[in-house]
Amino acid sequence: MKRLKKSINSIVYKMNKALNELLFPYSDNGRQIKSLKNIHLNKRCFIIGNGPSLTTGDLSKLHNEITFAFNRIYYLFNQTDWRPTYYCAEDDKTITKSKEEINNLNIKNKFFPINFPRDNKIQFKNAKYYIFKFGDRNIEPKFSKDIVKGIYWGNTVAYTAIQLAVYMGIKEIYLLGVDHNFSKMINDKGEIIIDETAKDYFTNEYNNDKNDLYIPNVDISTRAFLAAKNYADKHNIKIYNATRGGKLEVFERVNFDNIELGERLIG
Repeated sequence: MKRLKKSINSIVYKMNKALNELLFPYSDNGRQIKSLKNIHLNKRCFIIGNGPSLTTGDLSKLHNEITFAFNRIYYLFNQTDWRPTYYCAEDDKTITKSKEEINNLNIKNKFFPINFPRDNKIQFKNAKYYIFKFGDRNIEPKFSKDIVKGIYWGNTVAYTAIQLAVYMGIKEIYLLGVDHNFSKMINDKGEIIIDETAKDYFTNEYNNDKNDLYIPNVDISTRAFLAAKNYADKHNIKIYNATRGGKLEVFERVNFDNIELGERLIG
């Protein structure tokens, strides 16, 4: 009987999920996401990670750029008047633990998965919700051609931001502060890797919160970045790594200090 009940619950869950995805484009959330199509056509953006290489000096140079930032980036807001154009959070621990701080952020566009965290009763001001699509963790994820139908999970919110940026028509993407290295990681074999020399985030305040977060699997994240590169290469989109140091070697590296800043069209 328990097995039958479990099977019925699983079928009902899958049917509800399929129905919600089918109806999403016609919902208020779906229409909001659809309105983003090509709003930054042929422009560039900066995707800001929370790695230890990130500095407030770098952020202060990005006032006139389109920027995406994530999670507890607000720990730097008392040191700079820069604010991201777009804010994203998709980690359920971060969203739940920091819901008040996130809700109070004075940012016009905040992005969250509508089906994750599992308790989606949390509602935020200025929020846009998208469908999260999960696949096989052991292979390269798909890259969304139409984020109204869903954004593919890549174990890093930077992958979500890349899919958003591409949908918005952006043709040149720079990663900054995406160090892709942590003091405690897990690999595909389930092995825990400790690097006592590594610092996880840009501030000790953030580093002290790391016990509230999941242990990152950089193997999965690497595959997601490879998926982004493969899609970009086929669609005339450039993705550069402007991070100072770090261990992400999927994208061509550029020196952030040599980039001519100021919002502009590509080509």
